[in-house]
Amino acid sequence: MKKLKKTDIKQEIFDLYDDYAHNKMQRREFMEKLSLYAVGGVTIASLMSFLMPNYVDTMLVNPNDPNLDSGYIDYESPKGGGAIKGLLSKPKETTKKMGGIVVVHENRGLNPYIEDTARRAALEGFITLAPDALSPLGGYPGNDDEGRTMQRQRDRNEMLEDFIAAYQYLKNHEDCNGKIGVVGFCFGGWISNMMAVKVKDLAASVPFYGGQPTEDIDKINAPLLLQFAGLDKRVNAGWPAFEEALKANGKEFQAFTYPNVNHGFHNTTTPRYDKEAAELAWKRTIDFFKKHLT
Repeated sequence: MKKLKKTDIKQEIFDLYDDYAHNKMQRREFMEKLSLYAVGGVTIASLMSFLMPNYVDTMLVNPNDPNLDSGYIDYESPKGGGAIKGLLSKPKETTKKMGGIVVVHENRGLNPYIEDTARRAALEGFITLAPDALSPLGGYPGNDDEGRTMQRQRDRNEMLEDFIAAYQYLKNHEDCNGKIGVVGFCFGGWISNMMAVKVKDLAASVPFYGGQPTEDIDKINAPLLLQFAGLDKRVNAGWPAFEEALKANGKEFQAFTYPNVNHGFHNTTTPRYDKEAAELAWKRTIDFFKKHLT
């Protein structure tokens, strides 16, 4: 079986995967369409294996990093799913209060990539909380396909309340300085945008390729750092109207579009990952949080 490289994958295949990953088609239809590209020694199995997340050797932070205090907690979300599990991480030895960051997963629950991202942010000097919106259903099942199916069973506005409750948990934490930001990816990008609308005292918001709010934009107080993928036609279609509304309401924002990269370019575990764009976007994210949360 031919060992695939990112350069072997046509853009149409990435577009198919994006539709599949965002519930635009069922697995059977995805496999049927993918079979059209199984030519020249490339099999459907090899394509599927290449496209699916690799959580074995793509983590950037050791979960047992000696500089990190990281573990699961439960907090209450009375307007959302009730008891919510989340990964709470912070630098192990610090004497000063830290800014807080809510880290919001994609449309499949709290998987290892998001946990890794939360630990990365903590090592930069923040206290982070990465909730699992699948908690009321038993939590992330260890498989992204099952996670997507489970997340579709929850109301997204109730899930929004779960992340707002995470903001409140950090706000009241003894190690937090009271300045809270949010960063989210895909579904989490939408949550990040919506928290900017809903949470009056949110200190900063960084949506990665997230859907945009269409109303109450005048209520946004937090500065925004918006990150877009150049090839992401689906999400980018809503940006011009949102940008116009932000400008019309005098809101503080910066937006960056990274050319020739796909939706999910920050995710280290799939071939959509683009190291150069991801590292630049992450540096901008951390610099933004250090400016507004410390």
